[in-house]
Amino acid sequence: MSKNIIGRLMLPLMLAVALSACSGPSPGAESYMTRLSKTADEPIAGETVTYGYSSAFQGNFEPAFIEGEDDANVLEFTTEAMFKVNDDLSTAPNIATWQESEDHTVFTFTIKPGVRWHNGDELTVEDWKFALETIASPDYPGSRYYSVEMIKGAEAYHLGEAKEITGLKVMDPYTLRITMNSARANMIDNLWAYPMNKRYFEGVAVKDMLDSDQVRKQPIGTGPFMIKAIVPGESVEMIRFDDYYKGEALLDGVTYKVIDSKDMTALLEAGSIDIGTLPRDAYQAAGQLNNVEIKVTPGLSYEYIGFKFGHWDDESGQVVMDNPKFQDKRLRKAMYYALDRQGIIDKYSYGLGTLIETPIPSSSWAKIDDQEIDTYAYLPEKAETLLDEAGYLDTDGDGLREDPSGKKFTIHYDAMSGSKTAEARTAAILQNWHDVGLNVQLNGGSLKELNSFYEAVESDDPSVELFNGVWGLASDPDPSGLWRATDSWNYPRWTSKRSEELIRDGVSLKAYDQDFRKEVYYEWQKLINDEVPMIFFSERSNITAVNKRLQGVSTNALSNIRDPQNWWIKEID
Repeated sequence: MSKNIIGRLMLPLMLAVALSACSGPSPGAESYMTRLSKTADEPIAGETVTYGYSSAFQGNFEPAFIEGEDDANVLEFTTEAMFKVNDDLSTAPNIATWQESEDHTVFTFTIKPGVRWHNGDELTVEDWKFALETIASPDYPGSRYYSVEMIKGAEAYHLGEAKEITGLKVMDPYTLRITMNSARANMIDNLWAYPMNKRYFEGVAVKDMLDSDQVRKQPIGTGPFMIKAIVPGESVEMIRFDDYYKGEALLDGVTYKVIDSKDMTALLEAGSIDIGTLPRDAYQAAGQLNNVEIKVTPGLSYEYIGFKFGHWDDESGQVVMDNPKFQDKRLRKAMYYALDRQGIIDKYSYGLGTLIETPIPSSSWAKIDDQEIDTYAYLPEKAETLLDEAGYLDTDGDGLREDPSGKKFTIHYDAMSGSKTAEARTAAILQNWHDVGLNVQLNGGSLKELNSFYEAVESDDPSVELFNGVWGLASDPDPSGLWRATDSWNYPRWTSKRSEELIRDGVSLKAYDQDFRKEVYYEWQKLINDEVPMIFFSERSNITAVNKRLQGVSTNALSNIRDPQNWWIKEID
C-alpha cells in the first residue's frame, strides 16, 4: 500500500507534482477563450473555479517531500507522473511506456518527447533520474526511500558508499534503463514516478531542498495548470499552462482556498467555492442545496486507532518496540471489543463508513473474507472477560481497573479537531472504554489541530499512547511503506518477524502468480487481525461537492481531481 493519511497523505500513483510562478495567458489566447454560448452543452473555454479545502496546507509543493492531502490537492492540478492509475486500479503508461526483461529485473522506459516544464524546459529522463537520486540520497529528509530501494545500487548510494546508482542508465534524452535488485511483483506500482527538473534544482543541496524556493515559493511542474501566487496556509492561485503537452486546459485557472469546514455548506450555497471534499458533518445540509451535486464514491482510506509500541530510531532507521504498555494482546483485543464502532459511525458520521478488520480495502482482490477472521463485534462483556484474564482488575472499587501490578492505569488518547461532531464522537469512544473499566483520557484535555496531531504522532511524543488517524491507500495491496520495521510511516512502531517475512513474500518472484500472492496477503491479514497492532475503525467513503455549473468532474476511489484540464463552466439559468 503506497499510503497516505488524510491530512498526511502519501501520494497515490496518480497524484501530481509541482508548480510555477509564470505570466498570464499567451498572445492569441483570447480567441481560444471566446464563449460560443453561455448555456452550451459543449465544453467552452474561460473562467476560473475555486477548490475548497478545510485544512491549512504545509506548502511542500514537490512530491518527493509532500506528506499531506493538503498539498497533494494542489499538485494534482500542476503536474503528472510517468504512469497513471485507471479506474480499475491498474497501472498504465502515461508520459512513459516500458519494456520488461524476461527475468523481471530490467526495465527500459521511454518518455514522450515535447513534454514541457512550466519554465519552458523540455522534460528528459535526466529529470526522472535526478528525482530517483534525490530520494536515494543519504541527505534526503523525506519518507519515500522505499520507492527507490529496489533499484540496483540504491542502497550503496543511500549509505554514502557510492557516488552513483549503478542501476540507472540514461540511453538517450527519452530513454532510461533501470536495473532492479531482484524481481518484484509490483515493481511498476512502487517505483517512484515523479521527475524533478534537474536544471531548476541546480546548486541546491538535497538537505536544503525542502525549504528551497523551488519547493516553497516557485515550484514548477508539467501539468495543465501552473502556480501564479501562494499565500502560505491560505490560498494558491493557479493559471492555465498553455504549453501543456495534452493541449490547453479549458479553464483560465483554479484557486485552491483554505476554508473553515463549518462554513463549507454556506460557501457552496453562495457559489464562493465550486468543488471540494465534503466533511461528513456537512453531508446532509449540502445535499439539500439546489446548486450542488454530491458525489459519493467508495474510498481507499480507512480510519484507525493506533497503539504506540515504541519509537523510531533515526540512527538505525528502524522501529524500536520499547513501550511495554500495550504488550499484552488481550488488552488490545479488549479495547477492540469494547468499541461500538457501528453505533458511532451511525450517530456521528451519518452512516458514512463500512466496518473493516484489516488494512486492505474491500475493493481489493487481496482482501480476505471476513468469515476467515475475527470481526470484533461490539461485545463489552467479552472485553471485560479479557481484561480480567490479563490481570487488569478494579482492586480499589472505584469503577476503574488497575494494571496487573495493582497500580493506577491511565491511557492517553489523541484525536484531531476539525469536524462538528469531533468532540462528541471522541467522548463516545472514551465512554465505551470507560464502560469496561478502562481510564482512557484525552491527552492534554483537548483535541489537536491536524498538523499538531501528526507532528506529535510522527515524532513519538512520549505523551502519545493511543491515537485516532486515517490512512489513504493506493491500488496495490503491498504493505511496504507502512508496516515494515524500516518504514518511518509505521506510526504504531509495531513489527514482527512473521509480518516482515510475509511482506517480502508478497512481492517476491513467486508472487508473479497472483494466487500465491493472494494467499500470502490472506495470511498476513490473519496475523494482523490476531495481533491487533491497531484497531481498524472503518473504511471511509469519499464525498465530493460540486457546483452544478462546473462540468467535466469525475471521481473515483483515489481522487476527485481527475483530468482537470477537461473541467469547464456552464452558466446555469
